[in-house]
Amino acid sequence: MNKQTKWIIVAVIVLFILGMALYPTIKKTLFSQNSDSTNGQAPVAENGQQRRPLNVNAKIIKYEEMIEMFRTTGSLIPDEEVDLSFETSGKITHIYFAEGTAVKKGDLLAKVNDAPLQAELRKLEAQIPLATDRVFRQRSLLEKDAVSQETYEQVSTELEKLNADIEFVKSRIVQTELRAPFDGIIGLRQVSEGAFASPSTVIATLTKIIPLKLEFSINERQASEVKRGTNLSFRVEGSLNTYNASVYAVEPQLDLKTRTMTARALYSNQGGRLKPGRTVSIEITLREIKNALTAPSEAVIAEMGRNIAYLYKGGRAHQVVLERGLRTESDLQIIDGIRAGDTLIVTGVMQLRDGMPVKIDNFVN
Repeated sequence: MNKQTKWIIVAVIVLFILGMALYPTIKKTLFSQNSDSTNGQAPVAENGQQRRPLNVNAKIIKYEEMIEMFRTTGSLIPDEEVDLSFETSGKITHIYFAEGTAVKKGDLLAKVNDAPLQAELRKLEAQIPLATDRVFRQRSLLEKDAVSQETYEQVSTELEKLNADIEFVKSRIVQTELRAPFDGIIGLRQVSEGAFASPSTVIATLTKIIPLKLEFSINERQASEVKRGTNLSFRVEGSLNTYNASVYAVEPQLDLKTRTMTARALYSNQGGRLKPGRTVSIEITLREIKNALTAPSEAVIAEMGRNIAYLYKGGRAHQVVLERGLRTESDLQIIDGIRAGDTLIVTGVMQLRDGMPVKIDNFVN
């Protein structure tokens, strides 16, 4: 390496060291000049281009009706339902009902053999005339002091006992008859004539479907809102029809495991169109506010214990702190922080900052 080359290398190293030492001062000077050149203009991005306004959708705040709805699912259950069986044992001699048909309260549905009881009843009834005549004769003699009071009371007691035996046999005959305890639809029979039945033998199921009951659960929050007389609407799967019912009973306390209460409503079910066992979607109106300022839920941000939203003013976003009230699935009631006529930004709120330029693309309802 010659002397000239060495001097060139030394010069390059010295210039590099001077450049590193003077870089902060040069950068500060250039940044100051750039700030002065953009003073009074729109903000610029790092690449030197002017920042474009954020495109958003907005809503003009106005007074609206707000409804708090409680939605749940429930089941249709019969108004009454019972498994029919005899009160006594015996061979089934007659079945009078047709499966799947309507029956009235008191209709005779089936019967077991009562021939021995009927024979016993006739035997007892045959003794009534003689016992009655004996009492009559003893009373006549007693009036003439021809017999004692004790003798008269003895024959009278025998007559009363005979009548009691007759009533007992008649009650046993009634037990051999299976009658409908209420109006309803009788289901499929489980036995045939000639079968031996006992009190544990189910003959058929009787179901009352006019009216129907709706059974559903409510949580702790609705426990004070849903009560006897509360109206509700419901729909069944596969149908567009809406039906109305009224709550008639609510359990008096919450279930300790589920923290829910069971409620029941009554639906008239005229014509028996709906059948028990179906799942229903239920809606209950808990509260109605006629004139409320509302904001879409997506337009409000929960931040450090505050509810923040942005209003559009003069092409820029202005941050406001809201006090909210009732909340529904899609909207919030705003008690303080905005007024009717304000323009609320409803999209892009997570990207907004106070004073940021924005441009409204669309107004939403």
